[in-house]
Amino acid sequence: MMNDHITRVQSEIDAITATAESGHDAPVLMLNLNRYTIAAAYPHGDEYLTYMAAIDASVGRVGGKVIWRTPVSGQPVGCEHDGVDEILAVWYPSHAAFLRLRTVAGSEDMYRLRKLCVANSVIHRCPGDRFPLQP
Repeated sequence: MMNDHITRVQSEIDAITATAESGHDAPVLMLNLNRYTIAAAYPHGDEYLTYMAAIDASVGRVGGKVIWRTPVSGQPVGCEHDGVDEILAVWYPSHAAFLRLRTVAGSEDMYRLRKLCVANSVIHRCPGDRFPLQP
């Protein structure tokens, strides 16, 4: 059920790490563009709802917050393979907090559910200190 197309971009992880270690870390907003698997049964399936609860809990443990999520109604520009089901805006108080997400208690379950539920995901890193994106 896992899609191996969801790949961490090492140069971006390195840039996030450098920011976290720079002494000039700042809030960050991660804009998640997700396409879900059939197994997720988006938007009302048990697996999808359990995954969303796991995201909320894990992100909260690092001091972050899901600011909003919205279904995608259509795609007037772009390739068919770029289509997504939902966009999530996830705010973190720092780049370091985003990096801690992989190791915080409970994240194993969140990542297990991600493998089950997410067919494809693209995450864009955006400034997290701009109004109205602050929680």
